[in-house]
Amino acid sequence: MAEFEPKLVGFLCNWCSYAGADLAGVSRFQYPPNIRIIRVMCSGRIDPYIVLEAFAQGIDGVFIGGCHPGDCHYLEGNYQAQRKIKMTRQLVKRAGLEPERLRMEWVAASEGERFAILMREFPKQIQELGPSPLSGEKPDEKLLANINAAKLAALDFRLRAIVAKERKIVEQGNVYGETKPQEEWDEFMEDAIEAEFERKRLLAMITGKSMSVKELASEVNLPTDRVLDHIVFLRKRNQLALDSIDGFTPKYISIVPEVKP
Repeated sequence: MAEFEPKLVGFLCNWCSYAGADLAGVSRFQYPPNIRIIRVMCSGRIDPYIVLEAFAQGIDGVFIGGCHPGDCHYLEGNYQAQRKIKMTRQLVKRAGLEPERLRMEWVAASEGERFAILMREFPKQIQELGPSPLSGEKPDEKLLANINAAKLAALDFRLRAIVAKERKIVEQGNVYGETKPQEEWDEFMEDAIEAEFERKRLLAMITGKSMSVKELASEVNLPTDRVLDHIVFLRKRNQLALDSIDGFTPKYISIVPEVKP
């Protein structure tokens, strides 16, 4: 059997990582041609939705390259990227895909050799994981549905606000000067990501058809009380409505068109 050749995508910042890749080429440092490079002006401009869309399209691995901390051309863009990718990796894990398929590294413009080394390491890392279940002619339907729910969660304003405020709250403190330990913030963030991912899964399931709390709980393998909590939350957001009552059982339906990824 031929060795699996992974399909990889790399998002590289213009000022450092892409320049490092250019130096690797000029210096004739060899690395496999598996990865397709996309140049962005700053790693901070890489949206989690785009990364998740790449996985949904069957890409086996995604590499993010940015400037070293403190060297960002836009001052804090790489810090923003680091927080975004941290959230994205958790969403990938929640969806059921290996988070190791998403890798972020700092590469300076002068580090052409380091870039080549990383480009040799990353394909081997993905080869050990094997092909993505979303690649090929018959992608895993359940996993694809989960990735689509993760894409929708990545668009949520509340999650984006949490990601944006992390460094300030942990390092500088809130308006009262109160800081939160990194461990506590990580736990808070993980809970928020889990909850939003579950809500988007529920919304996707009741787009175009109504379901009861019990039916939803069975489909997504969650306790009925947790599903009910999500239903109450989503009703307050005006994202779902009571569609009908079957006997004594209420059934709900999504009223938000954009829940379709």
